[in-house]
Amino acid sequence: MDAQKAPRATTNRSTTPRSDSFKDYISSQWADRDEVMPAAREEAAFAAARRARLSELHRGERLVVPAGRAKVRSNDCDYPFRAHSAFAHLTGWGSATVPGSVLVLEPAGDGHEATLYFRASAGRESDEFYADPEIGEFWTGPRPSLAQVGADLDLATRELAELDAVVASSTGATLVLREADPELTARVDAVVAAAVDSAGPDETGTDETGTDETGTDETGTIDADLTSAAAVDVLARDASELRLVKDAWEVAQMRQAVAVTGRGFSDVIADFDDIVAHPRGERLVEGTFNRRARADGNTVGYDTIAASGDHACVLHWTRNDGPVADGDLILIDAGIELDSLYTADITRTLPVSGRFSDVQRLVYEAVLEAADAAFAIVRPGIAFREIHAAAMQVIAERTAEWGFLPVSAAESLEPDHQYHRRYMVHGTSHHLGMDVHDCAAARRDLYLDGVLEPGMVFTIEPGLYFQPDDLTVPEEFRGVGVRIEDDILVTADGAENLSVGIPRTIADVEAWIARP
Repeated sequence: MDAQKAPRATTNRSTTPRSDSFKDYISSQWADRDEVMPAAREEAAFAAARRARLSELHRGERLVVPAGRAKVRSNDCDYPFRAHSAFAHLTGWGSATVPGSVLVLEPAGDGHEATLYFRASAGRESDEFYADPEIGEFWTGPRPSLAQVGADLDLATRELAELDAVVASSTGATLVLREADPELTARVDAVVAAAVDSAGPDETGTDETGTDETGTDETGTIDADLTSAAAVDVLARDASELRLVKDAWEVAQMRQAVAVTGRGFSDVIADFDDIVAHPRGERLVEGTFNRRARADGNTVGYDTIAASGDHACVLHWTRNDGPVADGDLILIDAGIELDSLYTADITRTLPVSGRFSDVQRLVYEAVLEAADAAFAIVRPGIAFREIHAAAMQVIAERTAEWGFLPVSAAESLEPDHQYHRRYMVHGTSHHLGMDVHDCAAARRDLYLDGVLEPGMVFTIEPGLYFQPDDLTVPEEFRGVGVRIEDDILVTADGAENLSVGIPRTIADVEAWIARP
């Protein structure tokens, strides 16, 4: 497929005039536009440093990082476009990214030269701007020019059509971020496979030089048989691992995302009367929070969980179609994504009536104790997995104390038992940033088994969930679900709870909800 051609066009119901006279008329008598040249955005220098770090890992290799294409929701309607996180991280281009854009890092000397390919603004002499409902300016708005984006991101820019020549010259030393744009990946794969096949075994090094686990031999050549497998996954892995430690600009974005998310929770509480009165109050919770997300950010960072009553025991409850009743707890797991694509991830469990019942209070206090115990050990140098262990220690002790376990807490904590995990089957923490579950392609020894460093941002989110039909717990506990989730920054000598200002203690939560 030609790189500049729009992936789809609606032709079977088009009424756009095709006569030369119409084309001449609609293409004429337009006022000149002043092309405003922005100064380089603050993030540009940080993005350049990130590219330099990736360059050091892949000397001599061409790196192709697509933003991705719009995804179909139904028929000719797309989901709102969101650039791939690796692309946004390496360019600094967030919610304004033009779909189909591609960052190419071309080997040059000891490093790489970066070029951003994208579909720039089309002239009025083209029929694209009025006749193409997918990318035309009349339909989707004007696109920036090459010069404007180049100045904004401090990057060299070229027309997307020129990417065809780059793809055609692909060799075994070309790595693609595969998941971002499968169609582009397939095109590169085909060219690489043909190039390796035509070169022969002596030139590719497949008969005398061994390949490592990435499929790249010591000369930097990729074995064609591995091109579609582990050979190119290394780019996704390395791009993920670049985000494990946030730079100063990213930390500031995380603070802002948490702040606006807190306002979203307050909006929900302010609407509680209407929410309780509606038969699908959970939907109103979702809508109220989404309004704040669109007003103060780009959108929500993930589908909002608005789980009232026993819906709170469904870990990823996003149907949000139930009532919100006085006397129930409502578990709200929500985060706002900024235009930079950095997102918060906060959970608060709130008593709808404004006061916790005795059982709700007991469960909530146990979860809060687990969260605080986990936070207390966070500091540089500890293993990431220790956070989960600290929270689980409390969960085991409290559920054993309440008589819910068939063994003692100490026995339950043994690897071959883990009875307490019946009431909390998820993990306690995950990295956070551009993705709500950030750095997901990072290697296990750098993630779960990794060591904490200053600048890492992750969640602490213990919970207790007693299913409505769970016969191992007393009836009064059944249907109670509680989770408390905060966003944590590792500092030079400890940690900071970025979301501590969003009420989380029982007294603060009840005061937050109090209404006449």
